[in-house]
Amino acid sequence: MDLTPEERRRIYEEEKARIEAEQKQSTDTGSTATGLEPNIAGLLCYLGGWVTGIVFLILEKKNKFVRFHALQSIVTFGVLTVVSALLGWIPVVGGYFSAAIGILAFILWIILMVKAYQGDLYKIPVAGRVAEGILPHTWRGKEPETGEKKKSAEPKDAPPQAISKKMEEFGKRVEGYFEHTRSGRIAGYSASIFWNIALIIFFSFFHQYIAWYHVEPDGGITRLSMLTNDYFAWLPFLITALVISVATYILLIIYDKDWLRKIIQIILNVIGIVVVVKLASIFPFDFSVIPYAIAVDIVPVVVTIVLIVIAVGLGIGALVRFIRLITDTTKKSMN
Repeated sequence: MDLTPEERRRIYEEEKARIEAEQKQSTDTGSTATGLEPNIAGLLCYLGGWVTGIVFLILEKKNKFVRFHALQSIVTFGVLTVVSALLGWIPVVGGYFSAAIGILAFILWIILMVKAYQGDLYKIPVAGRVAEGILPHTWRGKEPETGEKKKSAEPKDAPPQAISKKMEEFGKRVEGYFEHTRSGRIAGYSASIFWNIALIIFFSFFHQYIAWYHVEPDGGITRLSMLTNDYFAWLPFLITALVISVATYILLIIYDKDWLRKIIQIILNVIGIVVVVKLASIFPFDFSVIPYAIAVDIVPVVVTIVLIVIAVGLGIGALVRFIRLITDTTKKSMN
């Protein structure tokens, strides 16, 4: 049966509205854990590339719109960063490839921030599908109500599930004790003080045990130090950082306020970054004592990568804590 022009127009409009509803999500997507509007939080997921993507993926537990954009930011700009770095090693033309990827990343950066600010659940080909596929596995918020209760085909509480649930509850109680009670926090501060003092003693007086141990044919053991004299140029930075840590934990035992605790955590993260970056720049290691040629080549690279990962992790931790401090302060001022 032929359709009249009016019916065709109506069907077209309905189909267009349906497609737009699927592709675009309104900014009215519920509250966020940070207290920001979802579209603002979505924009900020892209502002610092994959770094702010990780930050908001950690902070945001309530809003799927924000978590999707955080994941898409990590996938998109993380992959582009790695690819740009790898192509940059190519002789002669590597710089041109890196520049082209930089231009592409800049264009995507602008587009994604605009789309997120408009409340659009905009998906980049491949990266968007990857982020969408990862999202269900990272979601820990409450699923939206559908009006129907899903029937579980599994037994209500099989013994392994019951044990796992009890262990999880026990872990939450322990974590809550050390985080939400005064006595628990003091116990944590005391443990941190003890640990930092132990590190001061070890790195000051027993650093020679950072070595390669070689077993001789007669059964004796030869210790070959893996530290150079440059170690003593880095040691003052480490000792200063550990002493500051001890002092701050003593201060928290005396004056335990939430705002002070958050500020101190940020400061300690920044100090940690300085210590790790200084260690990486001095690199007081001599791995030539290892009697394996392949290990001598690989271990320095692995150690460098580990130091970079630690520094980035501390930086992200400081940024997460700073954003939490700002949002908590904003919430309190609004109440």
